[in-house]
Amino acid sequence: MWGWLGRRKKAPPIRSLIGEATLFQGDVTFSDGLRIDGTVVGNVSAVAGSASLLVIGENARVHGSIVAGHVIINGEVRGAVRSDELIELQPKARIDGDVRYEAIEMHPGALVQGKLVPLESADRPMLKLAASNDV
Repeated sequence: MWGWLGRRKKAPPIRSLIGEATLFQGDVTFSDGLRIDGTVVGNVSAVAGSASLLVIGENARVHGSIVAGHVIINGEVRGAVRSDELIELQPKARIDGDVRYEAIEMHPGALVQGKLVPLESADRPMLKLAASNDV
């Protein structure tokens, strides 16, 4: 994950796993890191305000929306994806939905059927410069 001035931050540990032979139906909320190698039919979201890492494995499928800080996708997602830090689309990534991102890394072979939309200033916390004349 990228921090201030492009310096790499330590990724949160992956503490949860949805295995390859698992079908999970319902919404998933997680903190720290989650790796999905199976199928999730429902929305996947990180706890708001926490550092988070979501990894969607090569054979994984998510049928629902995704919201997390750092998102790495190499499987299939059918739904909107929002990454507040960095999204990495690996060569076998397949997304059918819009992708909103702070920063994006897309490898050759990745496919997105939807819009790629950078997070706009309205989506980010507002920073005020100390030397600014605007009060």
